[in-house]
Amino acid sequence: MEKIILTGDRPTGRLHIGHYVGSLRRRVELQNSGEFDKIFIMIADAQALTDNFDNPEKIRQNILEVALDYLSCGLDPTKSNLFIQSQISELTELTFYYMNLVTVSRLQRNPTVKSEIQMRNFEASIPVGFFNYPISQAADITAFKATVVPVGEDQLPMIEQTREIVRKFNSIYGEVLVEPDVLLPDNQACLRLPGTDGKAKMSKSLGNCIYLADDPKEVQKKIMSMYTDPLHIQVSDPGHLEGNTAFIYLDAFCKPEHFAEFWPEYANLDEVKEHYTRGGLGDVKVKKFLNKIMESELAPIRARRKEYEKDIPMVYDILKEGTERAREVAAKTLDEVKAAMKINYFDDASLIAEQAKRYAK
Repeated sequence: MEKIILTGDRPTGRLHIGHYVGSLRRRVELQNSGEFDKIFIMIADAQALTDNFDNPEKIRQNILEVALDYLSCGLDPTKSNLFIQSQISELTELTFYYMNLVTVSRLQRNPTVKSEIQMRNFEASIPVGFFNYPISQAADITAFKATVVPVGEDQLPMIEQTREIVRKFNSIYGEVLVEPDVLLPDNQACLRLPGTDGKAKMSKSLGNCIYLADDPKEVQKKIMSMYTDPLHIQVSDPGHLEGNTAFIYLDAFCKPEHFAEFWPEYANLDEVKEHYTRGGLGDVKVKKFLNKIMESELAPIRARRKEYEKDIPMVYDILKEGTERAREVAAKTLDEVKAAMKINYFDDASLIAEQAKRYAK
């Protein structure tokens, strides 16, 4: 069996460093590992419209932003297939068929759906499209017969729902769909990078994001105002690491070589943490070190983005070609699904012959 990855993002805004450490950086590593036969990366605009239906222009504009972020991070269209979800109608048709395999009560019990509904204040009136999000996601994953889906921990209930749909479909209609495995981030700090204000989630509306496209001055400003330890008032005060955003970011981004380059007084991050917790190390020094690390990480991304921005038609061509290739794969899966469900009436020569023989008697 081929090893296939399916992953993606909703185009509701520019991508930030939470996306980067949570998924983008790993995607590039997986892409370049040579371990996978196919990699599909989806710009999930149809899913984004389920809770942005009244503002389609927002989605329209951000498709390009997400594509630029993808390319600037190192996703290579010759190795990874970048495509736009809404342009593949086969995904919508698969979603419709899968709806018969899931109950309303099962969707209501999905922890991810419940938390997302609360976050968007949809308790009183949930758009059906949004409510069906887990089924749509199952269609996306199975259309490309993904064997691996890289996700954060918060998405585990969604993937389990996909696995349930696959098992039920295969038990009724035959072994057609592939049950995917989950690939979690290998760095614990990357499971959920908090906002610069210490809030659990980065959000454009909260203004607590560092975007991949931010210029150096903006990044520095956000880092220097970052939430750390409110009890660490004097430099001499013992500091606390738990909930300290600066150290969470260091856990996610810091590499051994950064010390020789930016802070030779310390051999590794453990030494910095030990000094901070016993007192005598100020937040400003920690943040300046973090800023240098972030600049070393973001500078090449920024430079690649500027190159792609010089030829926007080429970026759309990349998305168009990737979408056409992805549609061919999804169409093949849909044909197999319809054949298994026995609704491929015009392609089933045996059915036509059988009916003809029946009525010829």
